[in-house]
Amino acid sequence: MNKLSEPKTYKLESRSGLELEISNLGATILSLKVPNKKGELVNVVVGLSRASDYTTEFYLDQGLYLGSTIGRHAGRISGGAIEIEGKRYSLYNENGIHLHGGKEAFDKKIWEVEASESEDTPSITLSYLSKHLEEGYPGNLKISVTYTLTLDRALKIAFRATTDQTTVLNVTNHAYFNLKGEGSILDHELELKTDSYLDLNDDLIPTGKFNPIKESSYDYSTPSKIGRSGFNGLDDIFILHEEGVKAIISSEESGIQMTVVSNQPAVVIYTPPKFAKLPFKDGAEFEEYPAICFEAQGFPDALNYDNFPSTLLKPSEVFESETSYKFSLVEK
Repeated sequence: MNKLSEPKTYKLESRSGLELEISNLGATILSLKVPNKKGELVNVVVGLSRASDYTTEFYLDQGLYLGSTIGRHAGRISGGAIEIEGKRYSLYNENGIHLHGGKEAFDKKIWEVEASESEDTPSITLSYLSKHLEEGYPGNLKISVTYTLTLDRALKIAFRATTDQTTVLNVTNHAYFNLKGEGSILDHELELKTDSYLDLNDDLIPTGKFNPIKESSYDYSTPSKIGRSGFNGLDDIFILHEEGVKAIISSEESGIQMTVVSNQPAVVIYTPPKFAKLPFKDGAEFEEYPAICFEAQGFPDALNYDNFPSTLLKPSEVFESETSYKFSLVEK
């Protein structure tokens, strides 16, 4: 953790009624307030009271990454190392598994605020230089993320990166959503626009196999309650075959509906069973299965499988990804 700089907070407000708070620590979403069916603002992204709360030992021990930018490589990499162009690079790992970019990854870095616009579509851009061999990764990587509030009530997250040496990059945001702002997401309704998911071993590492969604416990092709019969939590990687809508989730109680759109090939959907007692924003209180994550990204452990889309980034290339979370009211 960079102890030299205290994290700062930035706020964006849009004419469409959205309010966004961002911290330069981990380029983290602290809160996202959206109008509910009564016209009241509801914070739909789980966050802590202050940016400095994200630096406490107790919070870090939870391994939650609340609303933070994850990289250089989101998800898990097996074997404790990667091989690029014939050279092996050791990565920080626990029991041979490298997770979410390492011990002092993007979520624990102070990012530089490059630009902030506040017109019809307010936005903020934060950037970070990940130096050669940081957390074991080759190449000096320049990365930026731009958060934009659009006129049609969407939060758009756009990543852009370049490198001076072939490296690996799989970046995402780890926001936890609850469309009521507290309680549980078991009564939320979910629809997934996918027909397959990655087979995982007991360590949640992909096996290289694709499993069909149809008639499985993961089949949300027809909108249904998350907490339906047989639900035992999600921590899975769903395959996204085409650009466009990936998921739709809604809360009848708040009347808020969120549509997830991304150009990434996969989305990790995660529902933590519970939260520890943390200083949540506005004193929010949570119950069993308090939130759900939609982490749009490349395939975890992609370098170890020829049948996975590559997560390599070369000096001649520009990495770009875009995901949006669009909000509307549930149609009666």
